[in-house]
Formats: sequence, structure tokens, C-alpha cells
Amino acid sequence: MKYIKRTLITLFIVGIISPFAVVGYFLFAYDYDISKLVNYHPELTSRIYDKDGNKIANIFNKQDRYYATFDEIPPRIVEALVAIEDTTFFEHSGINIDAIFRAAIKVLRAGKAVEGASTITQQLVKNVLLTRKKKLSRKIKEAIYSIKLEHALTKEQILECYLNEIYYGHGYYGIKTAADGYFHKHLADLTLKEMAVLVGLPKAPSTYAPTKNYDISMGRANRVIRRMHILGWIDDTEYEHALAEQPEVFNTTLTQNKAPFIVDEVARKFRNMGITDLKTGGYEIHTTIDLRLQEAARDSLLYGYNKALGRIKKYKKEEQEKLARDASYKMQDVNVSELNGALVSLDSSTGDILSLVGSTSYKKSSYDRVTQGRRQPGSAFKPFIYQVAIDLGYSGATELVDIAKTYEYEKNGNTMKWQPKNYEKNYKGLVTLREALVHSRNLATINLVNDIGLPTLLRELKKFHIKNIPHDLSISLGTMSLSPLELAGYYTSFSNKGVQMKPHLIKSIMQANKEIYRMTLQKNITGTATQTYILTTILEDVVKHGTARHARVKGIELAAKTGTTNSNVDGWLAGYSPTITTVVWFGNDNNTPMYKHETGGRIAGPAFAAYYKDVLKLYPQIKRKFDVPAGIIEATVNGKKEYFSDISKPPRAEESANPNDELLW
Repeated sequence: MKYIKRTLITLFIVGIISPFAVVGYFLFAYDYDISKLVNYHPELTSRIYDKDGNKIANIFNKQDRYYATFDEIPPRIVEALVAIEDTTFFEHSGINIDAIFRAAIKVLRAGKAVEGASTITQQLVKNVLLTRKKKLSRKIKEAIYSIKLEHALTKEQILECYLNEIYYGHGYYGIKTAADGYFHKHLADLTLKEMAVLVGLPKAPSTYAPTKNYDISMGRANRVIRRMHILGWIDDTEYEHALAEQPEVFNTTLTQNKAPFIVDEVARKFRNMGITDLKTGGYEIHTTIDLRLQEAARDSLLYGYNKALGRIKKYKKEEQEKLARDASYKMQDVNVSELNGALVSLDSSTGDILSLVGSTSYKKSSYDRVTQGRRQPGSAFKPFIYQVAIDLGYSGATELVDIAKTYEYEKNGNTMKWQPKNYEKNYKGLVTLREALVHSRNLATINLVNDIGLPTLLRELKKFHIKNIPHDLSISLGTMSLSPLELAGYYTSFSNKGVQMKPHLIKSIMQANKEIYRMTLQKNITGTATQTYILTTILEDVVKHGTARHARVKGIELAAKTGTTNSNVDGWLAGYSPTITTVVWFGNDNNTPMYKHETGGRIAGPAFAAYYKDVLKLYPQIKRKFDVPAGIIEATVNGKKEYFSDISKPPRAEESANPNDELLW
């Protein structure tokens, strides 16, 4: 009997001591490092916005997470969370003793480890510091971690960590991310029902996801609302209103990449700025892009591309018919799969990039031809030469010599000959400066360069800051290499009345609610309003009845110049409306010729026109006519309207060029 009594006493003592011994073992056997939560710095999603604050894309590494400070979190969210998850949160020290005993009883009844009720602190510890395996040892560690964390952080800090760390389904981490993802709202704009949906999600994110199981999700939210009502935290009116609400839920993609070329360019800009944590740093990047114009640019470029493919198909058919009639006929060997294009559009007065599309299909080719492609602009460069001439006193009525001439030059010790031709393969003797540019007369342009003097021209062109200008007569034909974005920036010299604006994409960058970058406008004075206006009137005629006829759009004044390089390798159209500058380029990526009929006006003009048609639809109030600056004199010369200034004087103050003098060169 004594033996049995002694045994029972021993077992009783062991039973009392054992839990403490087990806890003591776990307490001293492991290093409970809580620094990951004390110094909580999770990877954060960066967001890219257009000029109006519309989201272009989310950029993240593995977890899509926005960060919300405790001050950003509405008190109602805290109340809803505590009501459904941990009513005594502000009273306990990390663990709920009653919940622990309930969990222990469940273990004994089930004969295996099951999930017991956990405090908010324990849930945070489990998600960040432990595994999700349902083991008694994990529960003990979880309790120790939680007690330690409660001594290191305030309740508010713990809630801040919890609400930013927890998974809310659909790839969203953190409540701020979930609010934006599911409801397209900031936290402060959420309704009580929407808050209840969010705080109810972490228990079973897949089951309660409103994008998949809307009714189940609303049912869970209603339980949260009822609990708040029972606790007296909301009144009857709020309770009834919240139960009845059926919030709209958005099922959007995680990255939400609406403009991939813009996202890629932002990433390049970040690398150039030395910022390496774009995917994890939680940046808010505000760009100059107009998402509606970005879509219009993409559609317009594809429209021009498809029209070109249709023409090429027709060309091929005609060539095959010629070959059938004449076996000696040689068909043009063109790889149509190499054809691609690019379009970029700027706000002329600021240099803001409004739209940027680097290829006809991002899926087929993500290479950005707007910023990375460099090709010869051909005759699209001529306006810079003509602007220099106008700045020097020439006018649209000035007569230029349009005759052929052979030029000799030295190359590697050998005498070389160059005999340029007009695209039409003819010459007219004398033409006005206006007609020479409207119809892109190469010979007249070369003779204009000779008339100005190459050294003088090169000196005057420096004001445009154009790179890689050749120091010979080939400058007349635009033989330097430029990207479409560079050319668009240079064209603001004309579209912005003699003030060239440097293109830019990023307006500002925010991180942790602090501005770390703000764009400043960079301008360069290239001329006067009167002289650039004279050029604009000539470029308007290029669109009305010159090489850019395919770019005409009813209801808006447009000025533009086409460019077609040797053998139709490149097709350009660079131009502007009273407020927007746009450059369109087409060509084969392997630098081989396009079909011989594909000139800049024919291949790039339709895309340019389609874009401005969309501009008018999207912004019918946009400025449609060019301003006539003070100092412009309008006169009729030889039955045609012409424009003059105090620099470019009417013909009576000019001397006409003499073609006979040219023949003596």
C-alpha cells in the first residue's frame, strides 16, 4: 500500500514538474532571436504610375507587398481584427493561458497535434520565425517567442508587423496590398464591410478569397461584423448597413503591367541612377506617361504595321505576275519578318514622354527601338538645316538651285566621286525654299548647304546639341545615327517655338513617404518664335500636299517631315501638333531594305495620323491651331501665301540665287 501511495505521489509531482521542465528545456536549448521582427524590413513592392496617378504596374521579387505604418491603418481595422482573432490582445503578454489549455485538451482528445487558438502575436511569430507544422514543440517555441516579442515591441508595433506580414490571398501580402488589389482603394477609403473581408482572410486565404468564393467571403465578413456588434464596438445602424453591403471586388493580375515598354525603361533609368533594389525597395514611381495615349500609340503603330504588311502582300503579288510574264524579271528579296516599328510622343512644352512603344508587339520583341535603336533619320533631319537658313535670313520664298553636281573628295588617299540625286530622279533648276523642303529635294538641300557654307552650318547646328553630326556634305541627307526619342527631343526646338526640351520619363520617386527624386525641366534655347513659326508653316505644307500627305488629320493642324534612307532601309515621320511632338519609325531590324515603295510618308504616315485621330477623340478640347507670334508678316508672293519677319524679309530685300553661278562651280 505504501508503495502504491509513494508511486502516486511521485507521479503527481512529476506531472506538476514536467511541463515546467519541458518549458525550461525549450527555453534554454534554443536561441530565440526576434531581431527579424524587432527590425522588421520586409521586401516591398514598387509601383509605377502614369501622370494622372493611374497604376501602370507593380514590380516585386517574390511577395507583392505595400507597407502601411500604424498611423495609416484605420482604427476600425484594428477593432475588426482584434474582435475576430484575439479579443484580449491588449490585455495579454503574448499568450492566452485559457487558449493554451484548450489546445492541450484538444491534443489529448485527438491523440495527435491539432491547431489550437493563437494570439495575434503568436500568429505573427509563426509566420515569420517558425514553420507551420502542427507540433507541440512548435507551440512551446511559439509561446516563448511571443512572450519575448511582447517585451521588445509595443502592441501597436506588433499590429503593424502583423498587418504588413500576413498573407491575404491572391498573391497579396499585407493589408494595404490587399485593399488596393481587391478593392482598388487606399486603406482610409475602405468601408466597414471591406475591412471585415480583409481581416477575415488570413484564417483561410484561399477559401475566403472574394475573387473565388464571393459568398463565402461575405459570410466570413459578416461574422466579423457580428462579433464587433456583440462586443459593442459598432452600433445597430453600422451593423445593419455593413451586413447589407455587397462590395465590388476586382480580380486583377499581380503585376498589372499595362505598359511593359515603360516598365522596362523605368528599370533602365533606375540602373543608371545606381538604384539596385527596384523590385524590393517599395518605391512609388510617378511617370509622365498618359496611359490612354500609351494605348493609342500601341494601337496606331500596329495599325500602320498591318497596313504595310497588306501593301507588301500586294507588291509581292504584282512582282509574281511580272515574273510570270517575264522570266528575266528579278523580284526584290525582302524578309518581311524583320519589319518592325516604334512610336514616341512628347509634350512639346515640357519634354514629358506621353507615350513610348518600342515595337509592334512586346510579346514578339521586347527590344525598345525608341530608346535603344539608332538609325539614320534621312530627310527627317532636313528641317534643322532649313531652320538654320531661316535664322540666317532666308525665307520660304528664297529661291534655291535644284541641279545635279558631282562632288570629289579624298578617302584613304584616293579621289572619290559623289553624285547625289533627288528621290524623283529629276531636277527643276530653281525652286523656292518652301518647295524644296515640302517635296524633300535633295539637290536643293545640298546646294543650300553650299550656299550657307559648311563651316557656318556646322557652327549654327551646335545650338541644337545634336550628336554625331558628320562634317561633310552628307549632313544634307541626314546620315548621322539617332534614336526616335532623341529625334523627338530635337524636334521640340520647332514645336516649342525655339525652346528645345530634353525628354524625360520619371517625374518623381517616393520611398517610405519621402521624396528621393524630383525631375527638373532641362531646356535649351535654339531660336525665336518668329523664325521657328516660319519653318512650321513649311512643315505644315509637307503634311498638306508634300511627302507627309498620309499623316493628315482633319480638325487639327500638323507639321511634319518624312525621312527615307538609301534603298528604303528606314522610314520616318517626325512632326507635331500645337502641343504634342511625335516620331514614328519603321524598318527592318537587320538593316536590310524594306520594299522599294515603302517611303517614310507611306509607311509611317498612317500610324502618325491614327495616333492624332485618337488624341482628338480622347482630348477633344486639345489645342488645334498653331499660334501666330507677334512679328510675323503675311504676304502673297507669286500668287502664294508666304510668311516673313524682321529677319526673314520679303523678296524685295533678298537676292535670288543664280543657277548659272552654280554651273560654274
